[in-house]
Amino acid sequence: MGDRVIWIVYFFLCVISLVEVYSAASTLSYKSGRFWEPLVKQALFLGAGTIIVLLVHRIPCRMFKILPILSIPLSVLLLMITLLSGAATNDAARWINLGFIQFQPSEIAKGSLIITVALILARTQRENGADKRAFKIIMWVTLPIVGLIFTENLSTAGLLFGVVLLMMFIGRVPLVQLGKLLGVMTLLGVLMGVLVYLSSDVPFLHRFETWKERIETHFGGDEDARDADPATYDIDKGAQVAHANIAIATSNGIGKMPGNSVQRDFLSQAFSDFIYAVIIEEMGLWGAAIVVFLYIILLFRAGRIASRCERNFPPFLVMGLTLLLVTQAMVNMAVAVGLFPVTGQPLPLISRGGTSTLINCFYIGMILSVSRYAKQVKNPVHTQFDGPMSDIKHE
Repeated sequence: MGDRVIWIVYFFLCVISLVEVYSAASTLSYKSGRFWEPLVKQALFLGAGTIIVLLVHRIPCRMFKILPILSIPLSVLLLMITLLSGAATNDAARWINLGFIQFQPSEIAKGSLIITVALILARTQRENGADKRAFKIIMWVTLPIVGLIFTENLSTAGLLFGVVLLMMFIGRVPLVQLGKLLGVMTLLGVLMGVLVYLSSDVPFLHRFETWKERIETHFGGDEDARDADPATYDIDKGAQVAHANIAIATSNGIGKMPGNSVQRDFLSQAFSDFIYAVIIEEMGLWGAAIVVFLYIILLFRAGRIASRCERNFPPFLVMGLTLLLVTQAMVNMAVAVGLFPVTGQPLPLISRGGTSTLINCFYIGMILSVSRYAKQVKNPVHTQFDGPMSDIKHE
């Protein structure tokens, strides 16, 4: 069945999801009059996701190498369709609506890119690290996908690019190439900062004003608001951050217990982007720590699985997928506690969701598939590259 610890982490994340989504979505339940609907829907998605995990984890991990052949062109096509005629939510065209189902192509693109990068790194491994060509090939694949996501979802594009950068570091891509890339990224960051400071609008970036407002609110702050009398403070300005802070402050460290949140009625994304604030309000610091601990266990367990693999593709795959899940979780939690500007990143496997939950379960299935392969290797022997067995040069 794969790694037991991964299964335990997955089980507890699902339990927390059911409890907190049902609590955080109480306002929707009250308005619709269907009180059990949020719980039933989330249970159905998690049930379907568990079936996906069970099916995918039985697939030999070497079979995942064929996915990029179809998934990369499909991801580019879907992202272009989204960019041109996607369904908009909160002024961001991120969805494709087929009538019976609505999904974000960026979720498919993320997994496709991670698998592709893992395959490239595996194929280009040499005795002293990855071949210099690996960096160029990865950039040729990564930049079009990240660029298509960037205009409508800056946080997802940045998160995905960061995970690819970490994978290249793990994959022993020459540090000189990574250093040059970081230099270019620094220059682009400075340019973005100048644009935020000097400009109020950029013609080809219709969400620039939203990005600027969020960055200025987080880093600059409102001096008048800081010194204002709490009795006259306008809480509707930056309502999500304000109510998230109230939720954390009123938890008193020990929490109000599940189902007793007050700020869930004021947070527009209490069951998604700000569910971690509701978790803190209801379960206190101990509950918040448990959630963080579960993701940390997932990361360290993935590292243990990767260290047991004999070939190169499985460890790159398992580390890439785990970094994607854990990094997204850390960004979501950082936003909820005020350490990062507001983004649209849900908490993986906990936030309410449809296709995103199913795709995250697909990732968990692939991680478990790699763990099944790793368990079959009693005495791991690390290879120089992922070629045919007859050509492998052992260390």
